[in-house]
Order: sequence, then structure tokens, then C-alpha cells
Amino acid sequence: MLRGLVVDFGGVLTDHGDEAVSEPPLVGVLREARRHGLRTALLSNADGLWTPPTEWDDLFDVVVTSGETGFGKPDERIYLLTAEKLGLEPGECVFVDDLAINVRGAAACGMVGVHHTSVRDTLGELEALLEIPLTG
Repeated sequence: MLRGLVVDFGGVLTDHGDEAVSEPPLVGVLREARRHGLRTALLSNADGLWTPPTEWDDLFDVVVTSGETGFGKPDERIYLLTAEKLGLEPGECVFVDDLAINVRGAAACGMVGVHHTSVRDTLGELEALLEIPLTG
């Protein structure tokens, strides 16, 4: 059973899609996932000084950056560390990234990978995988 949602920042959470919306759609997905009891994490190859915007403080149980850990995606260690910090097994987590190499790294350690190519496609995949309505 999938109990965790792990997302990349740049290219995923920054993607506004084709609609004229003030907030990127995947931000709302994280809120809805948390409302359904899923654990959430932000996993980014950002340096150790970077933090997500303060208005997103309630979105994540865990924030992991490569600058903080000393290794980054697609190194399997960063996915395993993220799952551990969430208190989950890798196989209980879905990982979303816009770079296929990073999705393959997550899948190699047991996570379910979603290659983000469009907001619409990612929303559809996540709804099917997590078996919860995410688009309201």
C-alpha cells in the first residue's frame, strides 16, 4: 500500500500547467494527499542553504536536499534516506520528478516512480496509484 508522496521542487512543484492558476496544481495535490493521511516529502538536489517557500511549511513532513546530505538524485541513498525520515519503506512511497534519470533512481531502490511530463498526466497517474481523488 502506498502511504507516502515524495516530490521534486523545480519542474514539478513549479509547473503551473496549461491553466492560468496562481498556485501550481501539485501544491494542491500535496494538501489533498495529507488530508487523506499520506506522509509527504520534498526531495531536491538544491544546496543545503535552500528551503521551500514559507507558505508551503504545512505541505511536507520531511524536506531533504542534496546539499544537506552530501549526495543527490539519482543516488539511491537519498531516496532511502527520504523514506526512512518519513518512517516508511521505499515501496510505500511514490516519487515524482521531471527527470527520467531521477525517477529510475527512485525505482531502483523500490519506490514507485512517476515521470512528470505534464500536470494533467501526473495528476491522473497519482490518482490511480494513490486511489484518492486529488483534483477536487
